[in-house]
Amino acid sequence: MGQARILVVEDEVIVARTIASQLSQLGYIVTGTASSGKVAIAKASETQPELVLMDIILKGEMDGIATASQIREQLDVPIIFLTAYGDDRTLERAKITQPFGYIVKPFTTKDLRIAIEIGLLQHQLERELRENRDRLATLFNSMSDAVIATNEQGKVTFINPAAEALTGWQQKDALGNEATKIFHLVNEVTDTILENPITKVLREQQVVYLEEFTYLIRKDGKRVPIGDSASPLKGRPDQINGVVVVFWDLSERQQTKLLEQALEKEQELNRLKSLFISTVSHEFRNPLTVIQTAVELIEMQGANLTDAKRGIYLKRIQGAVQSLEKLMEEVLFMGRAESEKLVYNPAPLNLEEFCRELIKDFSIVENNVCEIVFTCHSVCTDAVMDEGLLHYMFGNLLSNAVKYSPKGGKIQLDLICDPIDKVAIFSVQDRGLGIPEPDQARLFESFYRASNVQSIQGTGLGLVIVKRCVDAHRGQIRVTSQVGVGTTFTIILPLNSEL
Repeated sequence: MGQARILVVEDEVIVARTIASQLSQLGYIVTGTASSGKVAIAKASETQPELVLMDIILKGEMDGIATASQIREQLDVPIIFLTAYGDDRTLERAKITQPFGYIVKPFTTKDLRIAIEIGLLQHQLERELRENRDRLATLFNSMSDAVIATNEQGKVTFINPAAEALTGWQQKDALGNEATKIFHLVNEVTDTILENPITKVLREQQVVYLEEFTYLIRKDGKRVPIGDSASPLKGRPDQINGVVVVFWDLSERQQTKLLEQALEKEQELNRLKSLFISTVSHEFRNPLTVIQTAVELIEMQGANLTDAKRGIYLKRIQGAVQSLEKLMEEVLFMGRAESEKLVYNPAPLNLEEFCRELIKDFSIVENNVCEIVFTCHSVCTDAVMDEGLLHYMFGNLLSNAVKYSPKGGKIQLDLICDPIDKVAIFSVQDRGLGIPEPDQARLFESFYRASNVQSIQGTGLGLVIVKRCVDAHRGQIRVTSQVGVGTTFTIILPLNSEL
């Protein structure tokens, strides 16, 4: 992380100059020096450093801890304390500002560099974790169904706007409260209090569904018929970190003559929504656990952290962040498709050029894990299609082919443009695991995964996205596969898909 911009706050002029010189020798940029808290705050605001080296004992009205506190409030800047005092009382006071490092004088240039690099890395990781949490919160907040999340003690940690409206509880009143108080249920027929699904999930550690004729008692005492599913949130195997409850208002459905049919369909909807929450939360936790573990290793090793190990940890974190971004993109795509808001924008393009560029970009991302061979069997490959949806389509097919193929295997992508039938025929063939015949008919169902790939990471959304993209082009897709031999997906699209 060379070339980082650093502000030095030290009231001893000679010491400040020495530190600034050491930083310059290490390749950092010194944005300035300050000898008092007031000046430090002004310079931090003016120069926007990426890190502040702060002497705890400063002359003047504010010491280093008070100065660091104000800088942290005004700017998202990591602070590393410099001090000749290593006593417990000083350490406890310093913790108030959540510093990213603590160096006891005298220190070497090596000590300074290690502390700075770890501080910058830790700050970057914390920022990425916040962004990922914000993305997940945005996803749940945008859902039309009500969502409540709890910790392992059954206390509310999250409630989305739909849940606020349905329960009558505002977020500020609900957070930290017992979920059983907010999510209070009774049976419509017997008027008896029902066991709370959150309590049941925490006890049984599995998904729980509401029975028919269940009413939610709102904060104002009114009763609302609801459907619901509750799923455990697991941090590690056999360890529950909390529960996610998804529920929705059934009032309108109960007012129709089709109530019985609606409730039967609701059972399947419950299963899918529960599976969605369980699958997505599980897939989010995997990369987040990788990031958390890498941060913990960095903190534990401290000054013993080598450049090689830091590179390994950064690579793990980068891969985890990419997994999160891909999962978020899949979920948002499915959300648009399910709400019939999938945008279809056909435009002229050359399919041969598109395929070659796609393979080139894909090979860079996948780091040439498998060889992808492209063969074009036609001279004219001009078409009118949605290039963005084609990227989704073939990106997922190639990704699956790589995932289920042995390292170093070969994947074949073929293109034929038939001017008579006015269709483009694509085929993606791998020599991987293959798909059992009983599973092939259900491949394009949401969250369905073949029986022989359960141990391989995945959400079961990739082929669903492919099918939606094919449907948008009014095309067809079919699959032929044999276990142990490989799989071929064939896609037929109209050459002119402009609607």
